[in-house]
Amino acid sequence: MPDPILDREEYIEQAYFFRVYRDRLLENVPAQEILSHIREEILATTKLPMAIDFLGGELQMHGKVSAGMSRLPHYFTPFQAFVVGRAEADESKFDLRLALQILEREAEFRAEKFHAQGLFMFQFECLARNRLGYDAGMQAVAGDPAFDANWKEWILKIRIQLGDVDFADLIYTRSQQKVEDDRRQRKSPPAYPVLFGVPEGRIAKANLGKDPVYMFAALQRQLGYPAVPRPKPPRSAPVFDPPVDSRFQRLEARVALLEQEGHGNLDLTKFYKPEEFDRGELN
Repeated sequence: MPDPILDREEYIEQAYFFRVYRDRLLENVPAQEILSHIREEILATTKLPMAIDFLGGELQMHGKVSAGMSRLPHYFTPFQAFVVGRAEADESKFDLRLALQILEREAEFRAEKFHAQGLFMFQFECLARNRLGYDAGMQAVAGDPAFDANWKEWILKIRIQLGDVDFADLIYTRSQQKVEDDRRQRKSPPAYPVLFGVPEGRIAKANLGKDPVYMFAALQRQLGYPAVPRPKPPRSAPVFDPPVDSRFQRLEARVALLEQEGHGNLDLTKFYKPEEFDRGELN
């Protein structure tokens, strides 16, 4: 099993950092103020306070936290910097608060039940569900120091196969379940490293030809893989009660009329009834 690189307490503090950062963004606290305050809350025995200081400086210079994360590859992984970078990109539809929630969940997984198979599946599902882009995204995943050389080689290999080969088949082919199936059929053992166990292989085999989201859900149910946070659905109910909402709309219409009158472009003809045009009663 690859080493998750940082100590457990670092990932616990990272999870706390991403969670509080997200919560205070929801309260409309400026990012620079968040970094300044949260630095005092983080354990001084970790390296995170120094990283936060650096992020604050980069935020002042470039206006983006991801710029600082990408310059600290020994502390933040390429995937972490990539996710935040996509959220901070101009005209991006990927919400920064969701990005921080994803990184919080990932840090919690690294601190508790880390294994390379779960980490890869979590990161890949993040790319797929949020449409972050497989090309640059998979390169960021491969750059994670938690993956050894065999993992990196395989991740970069399937990066160019995605879309042409069933993703479940890619998992099944590299599983111990495939090795056992070949053994029963008296086939030669594979010449490539096995990366997934029997349970993952069985689930992948059962999901061949299906939407990958079914396989992700099965891995989470059966093996306790970390679940990827999802964006909240848009509000379907009105913000106000119907009577209040109706009055609010009338007030908005009145304000719009006052603004048009103030600019001298108020058109009164749109308030006439159609029959008035027919009878010539406009003069």
